Amino acid sequence: MQGNIACAEGALAADCTFFAGYPITPSTEVAEHMAAKLPKRNGCFIQMEDEIASMAAIIGAAWTGVRAMTATSGPGFSLMMENIGYAVMSETPCVLVNVQRGGPSTGQPTMAAQGDMMQVRFGSHGDFSIIALSPSTVQECFELTAKAFNLADQFRCPVFVMADEVIGHMRERITIPDSVPVVRAKPLKDDMLPFAPEEDLIPGFAAFGTGRKIPVTGLTHNEKGYPDSTHPARHDSLVRRLVNKIENARHSIADYEIVNQDAEYVFVCYGSPVRTVQEVVQRAKTPGTGYLKLKIVWPFPEDLLARFPNVKAFIVPELNLGMISREIERHVCVPVISAGKIGGDLHTPDELIAIVEKLRGGGGI
Repeated sequence: MQGNIACAEGALAADCTFFAGYPITPSTEVAEHMAAKLPKRNGCFIQMEDEIASMAAIIGAAWTGVRAMTATSGPGFSLMMENIGYAVMSETPCVLVNVQRGGPSTGQPTMAAQGDMMQVRFGSHGDFSIIALSPSTVQECFELTAKAFNLADQFRCPVFVMADEVIGHMRERITIPDSVPVVRAKPLKDDMLPFAPEEDLIPGFAAFGTGRKIPVTGLTHNEKGYPDSTHPARHDSLVRRLVNKIENARHSIADYEIVNQDAEYVFVCYGSPVRTVQEVVQRAKTPGTGYLKLKIVWPFPEDLLARFPNVKAFIVPELNLGMISREIERHVCVPVISAGKIGGDLHTPDELIAIVEKLRGGGGI
């Protein structure tokens, strides 16, 4: 199965019944598959006039109580940023698949990149936190897309599946289970205001049409949902809660794999570069290497970096010029080697082996 189709199948398995989108390479197959499948499941597919409207549509659909998704790539992702901020502020659970391509601007529509990893974290204005997953196999396209819906409902926020063109268009054999776990948003209690948080800082959710009056706004609002945008304390309290409901749970959100915890040279990788790293670590001529594979990149699980007691350097192969490597540098005292690569080609094993051998020889990078 192709990676993009696996994303769509993962969404369907997770009971996604609404998709709004606009065609864009290299994500279009996600929309095409949902267009073919949703009407047969009493779901709704709609092609919007652009990506701005697509994001707005899934926000509206989510407030009717359905699971809603869109899919796009870099230029469309940029257009969605204002409404992504609206989803954050209104605490709307929804899923967005971004099959990344080379940029800036129109860039390389048919070539892979991971250039949106900082945009997904900081692209909308203001302070906020998000959850972003990154598949490295077609199997993970299915699994992580299904998981994204549970995280969106659990934390009442937009959740992102940050794939790339290599994974989106790759074909691999996968296993599709009879069912996947489905975790719905906790209901709004009768005695609670619509945006009053519980102990986990997350309010209960009541969809439109369920009998509760719930104003929904992108303005700073009080716990009733009414705009209250001129009081500094109100804004401070609301935004800190929106950030902390995710950041406080970073340990439970984290999804990762560690190989060779005693390694001296540790690759930190996500998405398609994982595949090259796995080949490198398996080769006998590169002993003492290991890796940390991140299935969820945001919130960034910095505590995992301390699990390598003998590490002399972290090596970060990315299809960008060093976005996540900068995040790693903030949390460690050993050298962080950025192995960024752009243009559309994956790293070769020999390229990464050469970095390890140079470090081992004392040459530095």
